[in-house]
Amino acid sequence: MLNEVDFGPNPHGREFGDCGTLMVRHGKAKKGSPPKRRRLTVWQWTPVVIEEWVTEVRPGMRHAHGPALWPSERGLRVGLQRLDSRFAAYRDALGLDPALEFHSLRRSYITHLIEDGYDPLFVQQQVGHEYASTTAICTCVSSDFRTRTLRRALDATVEAAMRPGRAS
Repeated sequence: MLNEVDFGPNPHGREFGDCGTLMVRHGKAKKGSPPKRRRLTVWQWTPVVIEEWVTEVRPGMRHAHGPALWPSERGLRVGLQRLDSRFAAYRDALGLDPALEFHSLRRSYITHLIEDGYDPLFVQQQVGHEYASTTAICTCVSSDFRTRTLRRALDATVEAAMRPGRAS
C-alpha cells in the first residue's frame, strides 16, 4: 500500500511537481524473492488529485499523522480486503456484472494503455510483468480496436505491394 513519500518528482516532467512518479515498493514478488520495485508514470490529473487529498481531505482524518496515504479509521492503512469489499458493494448497488472485481481496474488500465497506442514493453514494465505473455493475458481489447488494428495492417500490406519497383 502507498505512503505519501512514494510519490516523487520526475526530472523529465517538472510540470508534475512532487508527484511526477510513483514508486511501487511492494510489488508482487516471485516465490523466495524480495518485492519487485518499480517507478510508474503518472497522468496529468494525478498531482492535482493527490495534492488535494494530502492537503485538504487527509488532514481532517483522525489518523492523518501516520505514513499511510490512505489510512483507515483505526489508523492502519486501508487494506486490499476492504477495497475488494467496498468495490463489490458499489458494483452490486449499480447492478454491474458480479464477475467485475477490484483487480478488473488493473486489467482495464492495461487495456486502455494498449488501445491508446503505448508501446507494449512500456505497458509490461508499468504493471511489473516479467513476461509480455502475462500482459497479453490481462489485455482485453475491444472489437473496434481489433478492427482498426487489422485495417492498418491490411492497408500497410496493400500499400507495400503496390509500390513501384517491388519484385514479383
